[in-house]
Amino acid sequence: MDFLFNIMLGQPLWMWLAFMGVVALLLALDLGVLHRGSRDIGVRESLVMSAGYIAIGLAFGGFVWSQLGHQAGVEYVTGFIVEKSLAMDNVFVIALIFGFFAIPRDLQHRVLFWGILGVIVLRAIMIGVGATLVSEFAWLLYLFAAFLVATGIKMLWPGGKETDLAANPLLKWMRQRFRVTDQLVGERFFVRRPGSGGGKAVLWVTPLFLALIMIEIADVIFAVDSVPAIFAITTDPYIVYTSNIFAILGLRALYFALAAVLHRFAYLKQALALLLVFIGSKIFVADLLGLGKFPAEWSLAITFAILASGVLYSLWRTRAPQPAPSVTGDK
Repeated sequence: MDFLFNIMLGQPLWMWLAFMGVVALLLALDLGVLHRGSRDIGVRESLVMSAGYIAIGLAFGGFVWSQLGHQAGVEYVTGFIVEKSLAMDNVFVIALIFGFFAIPRDLQHRVLFWGILGVIVLRAIMIGVGATLVSEFAWLLYLFAAFLVATGIKMLWPGGKETDLAANPLLKWMRQRFRVTDQLVGERFFVRRPGSGGGKAVLWVTPLFLALIMIEIADVIFAVDSVPAIFAITTDPYIVYTSNIFAILGLRALYFALAAVLHRFAYLKQALALLLVFIGSKIFVADLLGLGKFPAEWSLAITFAILASGVLYSLWRTRAPQPAPSVTGDK
């Protein structure tokens, strides 16, 4: 059993296996027990599931703390919170995609479940490549930091142009290359039907599959921001990957509750923009102050303060208007 203690990407193999075992168990429980059939997921169930995923993610942070020490534990929690927050932007895009393809609520969980499997693989590739590059070229961290600052500043003044999925080049390409059914076919991604000229049955894709591909592409685009952000917190591939995946696992559950109240988080995007600016700039600030590395506790506290302020301000600005007091005239 000595091979379990071999170092892989900075940590013993058994720690990677423990993480993968927990993720596999959660996915099996989700698809095989809790959601064996397609059905609508209510807000209450969504909140309970999300709370469970957050609790498991934070509990895994306790495991990281016990095995790798205080610094690693704080970095994991910070990365988990940052990734969870940045992934909130995905909810807006996912809701847009589901609305465009007219995916009913009882089929949305199926798309998101298979989407998370793709995310696990794609994030592993991106983080693995990023970790290798950073270990070889340390100056890339400063490039990541500058990119985060520029992205955050750009997000503070977004353009007024709305997203038009019908004009998306990838969607146009898929519709031109694949046989796509006009309507959904239950919960199926693929069906066999006669070709355009009749005769032998051929493979067709359904709009459900197109929605899945668009969600995967959206995650890759958002990962361009979130992966450099977590590397600006820590370069340990184990902490980067585990905090990423646990944050994304819970987002799928939280989507069904957030989709109904997206308008209440109207100013969260500005808070996320400030968060990106802070994460990027703290690398340069630490060098200027001779700190070596920005203290993990400060990073966690400032991250929490920025996000909490954004959420509370959004809830206050979008609160229901109070009815005007009635004025009774003199009798």
